[in-house]
Amino acid sequence: MAESTLWWLLAGAAVAVELFTGTFYLLMLAVGMVAAALAAHAGADTTVQLVVAAMVGSASVIGWHLIKRRRAGDPSVRSLRSVNLDVGEILQIDEWQADGTATVKYRGAQWTVIQRPGNAPTPGSYRVAELVGNRLLVDKV
Repeated sequence: MAESTLWWLLAGAAVAVELFTGTFYLLMLAVGMVAAALAAHAGADTTVQLVVAAMVGSASVIGWHLIKRRRAGDPSVRSLRSVNLDVGEILQIDEWQADGTATVKYRGAQWTVIQRPGNAPTPGSYRVAELVGNRLLVDKV
C-alpha cells in the first residue's frame, strides 16, 4: 500500500470521528494529514511527510483556537428576552441589604434581586438583565 493511501485513509478516519464529536479540531488535524498525503504524492520521504502533517495540523489547530478565542461568546440564554420575558423589565429598588441583595414585589411575588459584581448598591430604577436561578440580576437604569 502506498504511503499516500495511508495518509488519505487516516484523514478520512479523522473526518469520520470528527462528525461524531463535532469538535472541529479533528478536522484541522485531518487537514495536516491531507497535506502529508500530498507530500507523499510529491515523492517526499516518510520523515518529511510526518513533519508536514505535524506542522500543518498544529498550525491549523492553533489558528482555529486563536480565531475562536477572539470571537465574542454567545450571550447567555438566561439574558435573552425571547426566552425570558422578565428581561428588560424595570424594577424600583428602595433599599439594598448588607449582603448585596434586595427584595422586591414583582409579578405578585417576592423576588430576590442581585446586581452585577462591582456595582454600588444604590436605591433607584433597575432593568432586569437576566434570571439567575430564582434571582433577578439587574443593571442600573
